[in-house]
Amino acid sequence: REALERFLQRSERSQTLVGRLRYFLEVPDNVLAIAQNREMMHRLDAAFFRVGEAQGGRLIKYVGGEAWDSLDDARTDLEQYGFEVGRLEEEGRFRFAVEPDRQGELTEELRRLLSEETDGGRSVWVSFNWAEQIDLDVALKHQEALQEVVKEGELVAKTAVLEEVVDEWPGKMLRRAQVLHSGTIWLSESGLALSRVAPPPSS
Repeated sequence: REALERFLQRSERSQTLVGRLRYFLEVPDNVLAIAQNREMMHRLDAAFFRVGEAQGGRLIKYVGGEAWDSLDDARTDLEQYGFEVGRLEEEGRFRFAVEPDRQGELTEELRRLLSEETDGGRSVWVSFNWAEQIDLDVALKHQEALQEVVKEGELVAKTAVLEEVVDEWPGKMLRRAQVLHSGTIWLSESGLALSRVAPPPSS
């Protein structure tokens, strides 16, 4: 009965981005999000964190990938889409963080966070945005390292990339990036596409 109820809930077509992501995102998870523009990228951030908040998670926004003048600008971008930044900061549920320069430092930080939350039974939800063109080798190593940490605990990671950035990637690199993730979110003014990577079927 419970399985049937979950199936019916997942089959319902929510009309909101938060509702769609609620039934798409899993714990743990590692998703690639492609946004048509910065507005769509910020909508995804807010919806992602609202889903994490509803699940009682600890929420962290890494700000290294966007050229905000101040954190107040970042707060405004999230709050205009319904994410209550100020309240959750006061409650200790949400914070901004600067992404470490070295990949090893980031994975160590995420493992430490997961270890801290294990006793409380809380998941950790982290968001990265790449609004500028980045070195593809660096990007893929970042995602490979993230995927390893996701396998170890209750971590939900979203890496959002602007469509104009992805357009510069060779097709084979985009395909490689997609299979490094559990799923892909594609958001534009014309629609939303959600897809999951499945393991190869047995013969």
